[in-house]
Amino acid sequence: MRQPLARLRAWPRLAGVAATAVMVLATQLAAGPTPATAAGGSGVAPAAHGELDCNGYSPIQQSIKTTLPCTDPHGSSSGRFYDNGYYIGHDEPNLRFVSGAAGSGNNVTWTQTLPVDPTAPPTTSSPATAVTHFFELSIAPWFSMALCDPRSYPQTSCTPRSDANAPSRNGSYPGGGSAFMELQFYPPGFAPFADSISCNNKYWCGALTLDSLECTQYFHYCNPNCTEPVNFAFLQRNGVPTGAPSPQLASLASFTPNSQTLMMKPGDTIQARIFDAPAPGGGQALMAVVKDLTTHQTGYMQASAANGFMNTNLANCHGYPFNFQPEYQTAAAGNVVPWAALQTDISTTFEIGHFTPCSTLSGPVPSTTMYTSCHGAYESATSSDGTNAPASTSPIEAAHSDGPCFKKGDTHGGAASGGETVAPNVVTGCLNFFNGGDLDFDGTPYYRQDWPTGTTPTANVPSTMQIQPPVTGPQGRQIGYSQVQFEADNGFSDYRCQILTGVGCQVPPPGPGGFYPYWTQTKSCVWEFGNVTSGTTFGGVKQYGQPYPLAIGHIHVYGTDIGPLMSLDSSGCAQPPSS
Repeated sequence: MRQPLARLRAWPRLAGVAATAVMVLATQLAAGPTPATAAGGSGVAPAAHGELDCNGYSPIQQSIKTTLPCTDPHGSSSGRFYDNGYYIGHDEPNLRFVSGAAGSGNNVTWTQTLPVDPTAPPTTSSPATAVTHFFELSIAPWFSMALCDPRSYPQTSCTPRSDANAPSRNGSYPGGGSAFMELQFYPPGFAPFADSISCNNKYWCGALTLDSLECTQYFHYCNPNCTEPVNFAFLQRNGVPTGAPSPQLASLASFTPNSQTLMMKPGDTIQARIFDAPAPGGGQALMAVVKDLTTHQTGYMQASAANGFMNTNLANCHGYPFNFQPEYQTAAAGNVVPWAALQTDISTTFEIGHFTPCSTLSGPVPSTTMYTSCHGAYESATSSDGTNAPASTSPIEAAHSDGPCFKKGDTHGGAASGGETVAPNVVTGCLNFFNGGDLDFDGTPYYRQDWPTGTTPTANVPSTMQIQPPVTGPQGRQIGYSQVQFEADNGFSDYRCQILTGVGCQVPPPGPGGFYPYWTQTKSCVWEFGNVTSGTTFGGVKQYGQPYPLAIGHIHVYGTDIGPLMSLDSSGCAQPPSS
């Protein structure tokens, strides 16, 4: 199978984390977090390794981690977004909450119950009989919020907590400079986090991620050296990052949990509050506080200059210590991140399309323990590259790869993770990051039989995540959101979707499984996701509506499906529109 060699150049140092990488990690952990240097007019120059490009394609810096779920930009005049010539994108079925209440765009509290996996380990047999764990379905459920970043697309000023930042419908104002915050949660089972997706094999962990986009209005110019810089920090019981969070200075320690990283057990009930709070040194900065209501432990992280967070200069990729703050006062329908494929501010998403179980692997990557190609029951070999994707000259499929892939039992060189030796991977599988996602839609997320059907795990599938309707306002005086809306940006990942016309854009996408997970709401107003039929299903996949024309200058692109806004009653239950 062909592989994008430019993408692979960042991996040999990380994948396997063998020999010298283990010594590098030990040195970084002993040194502790790297402090942000004082930024004068020239800012902080990028180090040789970091996260200048969340997608791993920066020509001037080697990415520390390229299995990080990134925010999906909605594309340029060609329709889809390309980073240094490579398509990037993610499949993000989204549940968006809307409100005109003061504070609803900058102070939100979520409560969720984490899924529980089957007792038996995952298997790679036929999808009809395989045992599936949650990490195979979604590598990062997350909560979002739009943040001010005047050095991000469209490179305009931004006043925190102000609806005046919203892009105008007639295109006369492109919107304030925006970053996309995701409070991500990572399921157990496929460690280590630095080159895979899990903190360990037993516990969930979480992190604050802030994606910016170094492009000018309408994507006329993007800096190829730092196209999508990301700030990253785990949720910590002491609030101190494990390593430098900034794109310029991030290290292997930044992506390695330590003894202070908040660990959450499957089945725990978690409360997450995201809000603007006083910051050390003055001013305000976004704060995420996560309480495990089951174990009574708390982890938190503030996106402040004092913690090492920086925004990025479009011209030279230098960093500037920065207090990131919420962009909007309310979660009104027009308050969105103007460059993101998902048209949202306050929402929750299950990042899918990043796991394919395999019986065997091929295409070893030199000096690593990873591979590029998957073979097994989930792969239907009907094309020349060994996958079920039809032969295509589409630039999205031109260098198709399932990688990075790891064998069952792989310990990735035995690197330290949270003070523990990395547990062996529990199944052979591929993460589908080299090519931007599972572009032939043959992994576990696209098979009905692999998804949860209720709140109790079965012998084959995990329980569903349970998410209570979010509330806004200070503790003790909270109110609910007034409307809800479904979104799916699958069309950007499906090369059959003609982005500029909307023709061929469909959910579910074509693939051997023929399935796409959907949202269900119980009688008690709790949201569930997967293949749950005991509740209001809003038409299953029909809930995502129709391709929505996202305006880019004088053209429109149709990669995102958006359903109608639905009212929520005082209990948070949605009122489906009449047919």
